[in-house]
Amino acid sequence: MALRAQMGSGRLSRGLLLLWALLGTGLCHVGAEAEGFSQDARTSPPVAVFNWTAQLVEETYTNITQKCWEFFVDLMRNVTASELCEWKVISRPYSLLQACLEGWADHLRYGYPNALAEQYIFQSHHRYFHNCTLEHQVYFDPPEDVLLAMIIAPICLIPFLVTLVIWRSKDGKAQP
Repeated sequence: MALRAQMGSGRLSRGLLLLWALLGTGLCHVGAEAEGFSQDARTSPPVAVFNWTAQLVEETYTNITQKCWEFFVDLMRNVTASELCEWKVISRPYSLLQACLEGWADHLRYGYPNALAEQYIFQSHHRYFHNCTLEHQVYFDPPEDVLLAMIIAPICLIPFLVTLVIWRSKDGKAQP
């Protein structure tokens, strides 16, 4: 997620603080190798170990999911009301929201799906897609008594037909 230029200084500083925390703990890899520090070139540089508590992970994930939601809302501002139910238009913002929620959950080892991610998905449906109806008729399963009759009728009919075929073929006469 890229930081927007119109963010307030408070939001920007929180975002930078979060980025600093993630970079400092080794969660974000920048791809640079440390050199020097009197280490043998064949050994890896020391890694800072940070003990993540469940509360800290949840708080971090909560903050990040809020940013994912704000990014989604910003993308949805470009979608007109007549386009809200067109999958070609909303698939990108919707997929980015899901990828952001799932990606950060995996990154923080928080588990996905989770209640917070589901809350944002439901919120997106309630806020943007609640008036979308299906163009095609939706078929439902029949009631159980009708379904049971449709299953049992052919099962009961098979022994009757087998008996009828055996009885008719016992004559021994050639059938014209």
